[in-house]
Amino acid sequence: MSTKEHLSGRRRLGAKPCHGTRTALYLRVSTADQKPDLQYDGLRSYAARAGLDVMLDYCDVAVSGRREGRPRLNALMTAARNHEIDCVLVWKFDRFARSTRHLLTALEEFDHLGVRFVSVQDQVDTESPMGRAMFTIIGAMAELESSLISERVTAGMRAAEARGKHLGRPQTPQHIVSEIVALATSTDLSIRQIQAKIAGRASRSMIGEITKRTRFTEPPTL
Repeated sequence: MSTKEHLSGRRRLGAKPCHGTRTALYLRVSTADQKPDLQYDGLRSYAARAGLDVMLDYCDVAVSGRREGRPRLNALMTAARNHEIDCVLVWKFDRFARSTRHLLTALEEFDHLGVRFVSVQDQVDTESPMGRAMFTIIGAMAELESSLISERVTAGMRAAEARGKHLGRPQTPQHIVSEIVALATSTDLSIRQIQAKIAGRASRSMIGEITKRTRFTEPPTL
């Protein structure tokens, strides 16, 4: 095997691997100026010590960890779903996952597919008892993270309301509502046509709500 390998997801040539050892490496660098050599050398060294056969490697370059559009990570997940690999090897959690929730989702899918996951620097291997325990801890962290976000959003909304700030979609002025009601009542214009008549001063969804309420609500029985 040459010392210089292609890092974009090509298969490696070599002896046929044993079942259970087919391994894919995943690497990520945030800018084009950064090199993945440190990650790559560390992962290759770990694989050699652990008796893992590196079949594929994937590297996303100049991609933020928070972005969902990581083509090489998507290709890795496809390979896992196609049962082309038995193990995924990464340098650190933050090189692989966008968030705790994303990490948990990926680990749950790997577990379902029977794919082992190893993070070298975090010393986590889902095949070991400690790794399985960490899987549970990550799940609890993801749940806590979700709860904290929800609490912060709720607290922020309450604080804004206490200061008299309107939350959500801006209210449509009453005179515009009256125009829409009049047009909906006296004509059979479509929502798009009513929007054109009022010069686009209300969204189509708002016009649709008012028109539906006006045209299809039966008048009260006297």
